[in-house]
Amino acid sequence: MKKPLLDVIFASDKRKNSLLLLQDGSKEMVTILNSLKTTRQALLPQMKVLEDYHLISHSGDAYELTRIGKLIVDDMVPLLSTLDVLDNDIDYWGTHKLDFIPPHLLARLHEFCSCKVITPSIMEIYDVNKEFFENSNKSKSLTLVLTFLYPNFPEIYGEWINNVEHITFIVSKELFERIKLNFSCEFKKYLDTGKFDFFVYNNKMDFVSFGHNDYCTFFRLLLRTGEYDNKQLMCCKPSAIKWNIELRDYYLKNSTKVTEL
Repeated sequence: MKKPLLDVIFASDKRKNSLLLLQDGSKEMVTILNSLKTTRQALLPQMKVLEDYHLISHSGDAYELTRIGKLIVDDMVPLLSTLDVLDNDIDYWGTHKLDFIPPHLLARLHEFCSCKVITPSIMEIYDVNKEFFENSNKSKSLTLVLTFLYPNFPEIYGEWINNVEHITFIVSKELFERIKLNFSCEFKKYLDTGKFDFFVYNNKMDFVSFGHNDYCTFFRLLLRTGEYDNKQLMCCKPSAIKWNIELRDYYLKNSTKVTEL
């Protein structure tokens, strides 16, 4: 009786990595051996297993995926990438709310490669992340989706207004009421610049904040208990920025534009 395909693929790193290597086309055995840093004697039995399960075929000394093999590998890649993202800090991902992310984007969490979880010092808890702040000053565009204001927000936003060509600013209904009551003068000035698009999200925001500039994305998530957490998540890869832009657009669809205060 044959083994389940999951065992065939994942019980051997050589088999798994051979399949991944063949995703972009046929490879000569010498290329596969050099890429996997192994010997022909060690690899041939594993290639024979993949052939027996109709995942690869070979002609002479060249190997390629079968149609079934390509079907499987095309699904393997995002799964393995998602595992890499979660393995980076599974405790962070497992203890924070992710419900605010729509299903079609959550299924693409693998695009969050090379993320880092940042724990600010006690002195920095109420400060904007320095890396995000500096990158925003160099960016043409900036998006902020948030439920709070930094204590020194006039200084932060004032500098961004001077340096950034366009800012998309989306806030919760509760924060909007606070802005109208206490900070209307400051935000009228931002609106008057013509490069500050201000929106109020019409539904509940189940996170602290997220945003992106031209260089990185930034998140502050709630714990699964609903409690505030000061940890920050930053990802500085183009795929993560593209993902964040789509998340922003998702929230924009359910937001109302503010034209005056």
